[in-house]
Amino acid sequence: MDLILVTMIDGLVTGLLLFMLSSGLTLIFSMMGVLNFAHASFYMLGAYFAYQISRYIGFWPALFIAPVLVGLVGAAVERYGLRRVHKYGHVAELIFTFGLALLIEEVVQFVWGKGHVEYNAPESLQFALFSIADYEIAAYKIFMIAVAAAIFIALLLILTRTRVGMVIQAALTHPDTVEALGHNVPLVFMGVFGVGSALAGVAGVIAGPVLGTFPGMAVVLGSIVFVTIVVGGLGSLWGALVASLLIGWMTTFAASYNIGMADLLGALGIEPPADLSESLLRDIWTLSLPQVGPILPYLLMVLVLVFRPYGLFGNRDA
Repeated sequence: MDLILVTMIDGLVTGLLLFMLSSGLTLIFSMMGVLNFAHASFYMLGAYFAYQISRYIGFWPALFIAPVLVGLVGAAVERYGLRRVHKYGHVAELIFTFGLALLIEEVVQFVWGKGHVEYNAPESLQFALFSIADYEIAAYKIFMIAVAAAIFIALLLILTRTRVGMVIQAALTHPDTVEALGHNVPLVFMGVFGVGSALAGVAGVIAGPVLGTFPGMAVVLGSIVFVTIVVGGLGSLWGALVASLLIGWMTTFAASYNIGMADLLGALGIEPPADLSESLLRDIWTLSLPQVGPILPYLLMVLVLVFRPYGLFGNRDA
């Protein structure tokens, strides 16, 4: 039972961290219809900006300043780059954002080098808040959970309960009407892209001390973010949250329990083949759950695409 509780907490941290990253991409897609391949690169910029700022004035100012800087970079990208290619359709947008991701990675390597940087959690949160059996739950993990929960609640309230959220959503479906009412639609889109980028920056600031800050960190989480929003449903904030938690718990439990595939398949009533001399059959039967854990989110995505192509919370008409 103790191991289950610990794994649940670790999975919750992983899932909410993934939500912090995917929420910005969900916001951008739901409001602008843009699948931003460079979104994980803004996450990386958030970590590096926070690292640089924290060297001089500490972690807490960096927590607020770094996402703002990333948001400004994102707004500039939309204003001077993405807006120019938007009229050419989704293919042009994908190519542009893919090239942007490569450019950001090269810039990061040029400025900060190719190795890890010493970006650590603040000393004020480097203690065990409580313990379960012999496992100590770090205060920084609870802090990550609190930040992710605050982001979800804030986004939900802004998009559903405020005039700003109504204008943003109306600008996507009825831009001419919104503009006739006196609102600057291009400015709205620029702001949305900037806020979405800033949310990725927040994820980078929070995750950098835990997952490491290095030039490949965008690649590590880039693909899993798209898996999350596909599973949850493109443009659905609730879907992003549920899919993030599912994937977080799925991968954490898979990594925590060293169960062999032979035992797992046997429990399902699947008997081993009579002849295990073939190397492929032998390799499959000798796999363990931690070995197949990294591919489980992708298997989940395939199943969702087969049985519910618009995602768990997606709109069938989207």
